[in-house]
Amino acid sequence: MIVLKATQDKVLAVLQSVAGIVERRHTLPILANVLIRKTGSALQLTTSDLEIQIRTTAELDGDAGNFTTTVGARKLIDILRTMPGDQTVSLESSQNKLVLKGGKSRFTLQTLPAEDFPLVQEAANFGPAFKVPQKVLKNLLSQVSFAMAVHDIRYYLNGILFVAEGQTLNLVATDGHRLAFASATLDVEVPKQEVILPRKTVLELQRLLSDADGEGENQPMIEMQFANNQAKFSFGGMEFVTKLVEGKFPDYNRVIPKGHRNSITLGRSTLLASLQRTAILTSDKFKGVRLNIEPGTLRIASSNAEQEEAVDELDIDYGGDTIEIGFNVTYLIDALANMDQDMVKVDLSDSNSSALITIPDNESFKYVVMPMRI
Repeated sequence: MIVLKATQDKVLAVLQSVAGIVERRHTLPILANVLIRKTGSALQLTTSDLEIQIRTTAELDGDAGNFTTTVGARKLIDILRTMPGDQTVSLESSQNKLVLKGGKSRFTLQTLPAEDFPLVQEAANFGPAFKVPQKVLKNLLSQVSFAMAVHDIRYYLNGILFVAEGQTLNLVATDGHRLAFASATLDVEVPKQEVILPRKTVLELQRLLSDADGEGENQPMIEMQFANNQAKFSFGGMEFVTKLVEGKFPDYNRVIPKGHRNSITLGRSTLLASLQRTAILTSDKFKGVRLNIEPGTLRIASSNAEQEEAVDELDIDYGGDTIEIGFNVTYLIDALANMDQDMVKVDLSDSNSSALITIPDNESFKYVVMPMRI
């Protein structure tokens, strides 16, 4: 039976859309495979890592009929990548194996039975569904995802807090040293929902979401539904089900400082370039830079164990207190590099308090970073 027949670029795009979560080495070998299910002429591809499941439906020609199997996802992608984009490829079933043909090439691949593929058990009671433009969600994710923790024992920090209420969607991420908050206004009213999306889910959504603009019906949307331990996303012909992180996320409103005495507004790219220059001579372990702020001048300095030093000065419009404060330079660069505004505002109280980075006259983004002793 010819399971599918289409051009290489079409087949590859469909496979790559589901294969991001597939791990090459897994305790269950079948999870390295993609589940292929043909019903009539519709083809469904599913992958899973037991916590996340991605399914897409595609119209790729071939014989009509019912057929299911699983085959190594990465291997299939690696082979397809070596073929020209406009070449017609076909996948045929033959005695418990799949044969991939393209031009004069032929690859016989081992399969594993579909009934052994562990599908994620979907929650019985999802909350009400609501839709937002894919571009909005993608932008929010990129504004906060860099602040997620990586392999923290406080497992609830290894992800993003997602708060939907009324017409507001807030996303928050923190690793204990810094916190990023971004918010967007929705076109629809949604009931209050608070969930923590795992890190892997966040990275996969960022990869898959479209940032295309569109008017009205043409705007690519994503539909979301939450249960108490699961989230479900539907977009672009795909269905994405993921486990949620259980746990209590820190109260981010208490972390975001208010009422700073001193504030500087300056060009984002100027500050970013200055930090990137001084970062070159920081010590690999501490990545510390010193900021000296005085009326009219911001001085950024760094040094390392080899007794090398970097000093960079920026002219600023500032008439507040003189402050000397240290930061991990990576934390500052991460925030500035993930923004696209021209100007940023930095609020400070003193050398021992967290700094707040925001966009002038814009409440939708806040970034808090703790100082470090240098």
